[in-house]
Parts: sequence; structure tokens; C-alpha cells
Amino acid sequence: MSNDVKDSEVPFVKVEGLAKQYRSDLPPVFENVSFSIHKGEFICIIGHSGCGKSTILNALAGLEQASRGGIVMDGKEVDGPSLDRGVVFQGHALLPWLSVEENIAFAVRSRHPGWSRNQVAEHGARFLKMVGLAGAEKKKPAELSGGMKQRVGIARAFAVEPKMLLMDEPFGALDALTRGVIQDELLRICADTRQTVFMITHDVDEAILLADKILLMSNGPRAHIAEIVINTLPRERQRETMHHDPQFYRLRNHLVDFLVHRSKKLQETRDLKAAYGEPRVVRPGLDSLKVVASRDDEPPTNTPRRAAAGPA
Repeated sequence: MSNDVKDSEVPFVKVEGLAKQYRSDLPPVFENVSFSIHKGEFICIIGHSGCGKSTILNALAGLEQASRGGIVMDGKEVDGPSLDRGVVFQGHALLPWLSVEENIAFAVRSRHPGWSRNQVAEHGARFLKMVGLAGAEKKKPAELSGGMKQRVGIARAFAVEPKMLLMDEPFGALDALTRGVIQDELLRICADTRQTVFMITHDVDEAILLADKILLMSNGPRAHIAEIVINTLPRERQRETMHHDPQFYRLRNHLVDFLVHRSKKLQETRDLKAAYGEPRVVRPGLDSLKVVASRDDEPPTNTPRRAAAGPA
């Protein structure tokens, strides 16, 4: 997907100099957060609790105002909530007195207020089928498992056909098997719809499976995006087989090392160049390129884009 995006293309989303400070006598939670998202990209952001990931997502959604900086999506400044940005929270946030199909219909009517009841029902049914919930339309949320509730939340977000989908650790409370099934569904849906996604996760393997780029945040306060990690694994990756590609372990080790060691060191040393310059772009998955401290999104000349797959 995004591996084919050229730097010359205008970003679909541009975040510049974003900061959030709740009280004047306390340092900002994060500052100088800058990154871009191209249309159709799947972005994951990883960092320790307290670095402001959810606040950044809420700012992208227009649900929270940043203290400084700005966000532009599709050429327009983000200054409040919009149906162009769908949100899937950690909790399913379903209306308990409505059935599955009624929860979906409630969202669809907000996008298409002039549609007939049949149009709304047909549209909603298509997305319920897409997430594997055909046949559960009449059930209330209390009759659903946790994984099914999250699927309804995902279907509801997709049903309003947003330009960007924002997901705040949507699978964090699910068991490993259910989580894997929904991850597969999400990959399939995004491949079919070319959906642009920004997602918070604490799961390194999940980020490698889903994301085109992984944003690594330093620890708060005064957190910033320290690195943008390019996922050089082939886009058509699968949970069952991606660990056979030798790039997988290079990517995974790089992410884990950042979370365990380097994020803490960044907080202690307060490297001003890292904190106030552009985040460096790294490709730890490539054979010949361990870390590239580059402002450019293209690998150096004569560097292969992707290492040849082989036995792990």
C-alpha cells in the first residue's frame, strides 16, 4: 500500500507542531508532534502510557483541542468532530437499548438523513456482513460477546464511510484468538476499501501485522515522535506466516528495544535535536540498512526496498 506512495504526493493528513498542555504550571504532555499520512495508509502509534497517544487521536478526531499546532485533513483544518473521521474506541460504545442493526442504522442516518428505512437497512447489512455478523442483526449488545461488540463498533464506523478511521486500542480487552480473527477482518476490509487508518496499540506484533508505518513516541511529559518506522514486510502479510520473513524479527527487535531502552533514554537525555527536529525515518527490516537517520522517505540509492524472504 503505502510502500508505493511517492514523497511528491500531497499528504492526506498533515499534523504540524502539535502540543497539549493541561495546566500552565505543568510541562506539556507532548510537544512538537509532526507527521503526515497519505491516503490509504495504515498508521500505528506506539508509546508508553502517559505520552499522549489518545490525546493525539482525539485531536485528529476533532474531539479535543490542542494547545499549539494544527491538523489539516484533505485540505481542510480539523477544528471539530466530523463524519469524515470515524472513531472506534477501546469500549464498543454501543447503545444498549438498540439492536445491532439499529445501532448501525443510527450512525448511517447521521450520514444520510434523507435515506429511506430500506436504504439504511441495506447499507448497514452490507457492513455487518463485511465484519462477519450477518445473522446477528436483531440481537442487543448484552447478547453479544466482547469480540462481536467490537465488530459492531467497527461496522458502525465503516458504515458512515469516513475518509479516515481512528482506532484507540480497539482489541486491547479481547482474548488472543478473538483479537486475531478481528485483525484479519480489519486487514481484509482495509484492503477492499483502501481505508486510511490511524490506530493506537501497545502490541508490537499487531503493529507489524497491520501498519505501513509505525510512529514511536518518547515518554512523557514533553513526549514527541522520535522515529517513524517503515514496515518493509510485504503488504499481503498474514499472522501465520509473517514471522518466516527475516525482516520480521529485525522490525520486532527494533520496536521492543525502543520501548524497553531507548524511549527511557530519550526522556533522560532530552535530545533537543530529536525532540524539536523532524522525526527520523528508519527501516530496520531491510538487510543492508539497520537504521537510517534520514529526513527522506526513500531508501538510499542501490539499497533494496525489501529483503528477500527466506527461512527464519
